[in-house]
Amino acid sequence: MDFGQVKKVELREIWKHEAIDFTPWLADNLEKLGERIGLELELITREASVGSFYLDILAKDVGRNRIVIIENQLEPTDHKHLGQLITYASFYKAEVIVWVSQFVQEEHRAAVDWLNNNTQEKLEFFAIEVEVIQIDDSKPALQFKLKAFPNEWQKSTHNSADNSQNYTVTQAAYREFFQKLIDDLRNKHQFTNAKIGQPQSWYSFSSGRTGIIYGSSFAKGNKVRVDMYIDTGSAEKNKRIFATLQADKDIFEKKFMDKLEWEELPNRRASRIAIYRDGSINDDTQSLEEIKNWMIDKLLRMKKTFSDKLSRLDLED
Repeated sequence: MDFGQVKKVELREIWKHEAIDFTPWLADNLEKLGERIGLELELITREASVGSFYLDILAKDVGRNRIVIIENQLEPTDHKHLGQLITYASFYKAEVIVWVSQFVQEEHRAAVDWLNNNTQEKLEFFAIEVEVIQIDDSKPALQFKLKAFPNEWQKSTHNSADNSQNYTVTQAAYREFFQKLIDDLRNKHQFTNAKIGQPQSWYSFSSGRTGIIYGSSFAKGNKVRVDMYIDTGSAEKNKRIFATLQADKDIFEKKFMDKLEWEELPNRRASRIAIYRDGSINDDTQSLEEIKNWMIDKLLRMKKTFSDKLSRLDLED
């Protein structure tokens, strides 16, 4: 057997300039980073202003509706960027802080571990090394190496779902339910990067277009909902997108193979296309399993029905 030679590729052979090349590439490939840290990441903007400074990438964790800040370096970590991370996080009230670099120095790995252990539970800090390797003359291959991460990230699914001492009975039930839902969506259907369920009545997933998400939730009146939620931040734009989609209502419902609720929500900024069924988080175990499978089926159908149209939709027009 003749084995190839594995070698590391210098990052600057791939990206010549950090701000001009690497940051735009990372912003365009957030799903790769999200897959590694188990989050559905959606870009908000690059070079986000923080006074006289600029944050490399401002993003959102779609599944939990949390602000994410990302600082990236083509060099080893340094004290300057550690300070910038704290400054940018406080400015944007971020709950997920990600530091991507060529090499995470030991003192900075220890600092990130300390932050994870000594700040409030909802704050999550990641330190990640980016590495490019090549076998002989093959195409270069990218990998993100986790060097420091929140304690909760490394817990098993069962421990995550059962770690409910800080939650009410209902919150713990939501957490366990959505843990099972996202595990199935990730492992069986490659629908999401999400890894950790939350003690909340909903979970959202990226559609691939900023401002449009797929959602699963326990709604009011003992109802369960799967939807496509449109909220770009502009009511005018949201209603325009909704009207464009509703114009092809019959086509979409035929493809979806079921009737959809077209909810313009005239008194709200957002609009929604949804499907409902009866159900509550307080239902018995068998009923919750049926609800989970119903949600999975409808989320997969929702994506299949609308993804092509969304990819071609001009959100600015």
